[in-house]
Amino acid sequence: MERESFIYKPKIVVIGSCNTDMVVKAGRLPVPGETVLGGTFYMNPGGKGANQAIAAARLGAEVTLISKIGYDLFGLQALEIYRSEKINTEFIFTDQKSPSGVALISVDSYGENSIIVAPGASRSLSTEDIDKAKSKLEEADIILMQLEVPIDTVEYAATIAKSYGKKVILNPAPASVLSNSFLSCVHTILPNRIEAEMLSGIKVVDEESAWRAAKAIGEKGIENVVITLGKDGAYVKEKEEYSMIPAKEVETIDTTGAGDVFCGAFSVYLSENHTLTESVEFANAAAALAVTRMGAQSAIPYKREITL
Repeated sequence: MERESFIYKPKIVVIGSCNTDMVVKAGRLPVPGETVLGGTFYMNPGGKGANQAIAAARLGAEVTLISKIGYDLFGLQALEIYRSEKINTEFIFTDQKSPSGVALISVDSYGENSIIVAPGASRSLSTEDIDKAKSKLEEADIILMQLEVPIDTVEYAATIAKSYGKKVILNPAPASVLSNSFLSCVHTILPNRIEAEMLSGIKVVDEESAWRAAKAIGEKGIENVVITLGKDGAYVKEKEEYSMIPAKEVETIDTTGAGDVFCGAFSVYLSENHTLTESVEFANAAAALAVTRMGAQSAIPYKREITL
């Protein structure tokens, strides 16, 4: 009997948040003080960490998620979902004092969204928790992180990852001021327009301003910068090379979680020894498919669905 050929699955550790998304879809987003009637309600598992972990798992990686949940129904439900996605949940810790995180999301008829996150237990993910998972960081091909957990914890994890010679991919969301010492530990940073402006001081409105922003961010000690621009694609700084990579044209239904799909897909493709540009093209294709579907995790595609 022939032995089955062994297919290596890249090992990705995701450090981030687990939330439950409470989504209302309506014709338009309300202005402050206004009530909009006629919405449809959905409740879905979410959180940037969990979304990116599921994206990486569905796109072919062996994923460990380091996170924190509350001792409540939302947290227990989330664990079951991650296990069903074959994600290692060994380092999803439970906070007995804080509830699991929730996100309140409004989506308009154009697929644009407005989000408020109550992080709950995600905010208590600590450096001690990272220490418990050091063995996984040492085994990983890539460590993927965001900023819905404490920055001190993320910075500590990045320092450890760098000491192990690992590639750290940072999605700097929500937008925050970050130290150059932290950024020097990062292999590739994946900001959107708003986050790029926060990091560079330059408002990204076109290709020329994207170039200036990417250059300014790079001067903080990061060789690789990918500014995600939604339907316009992504602007890439790879060492000293700069390029604009267009997005695929699709009919957008819901942009919630599309950035997380991009981050997960980018990390998987990069870990498979593809170039930065090829990884962005793959991530663009995955995110384009995700925005044609409702929800965050429910919209995440599988590898077999991606066409370049």
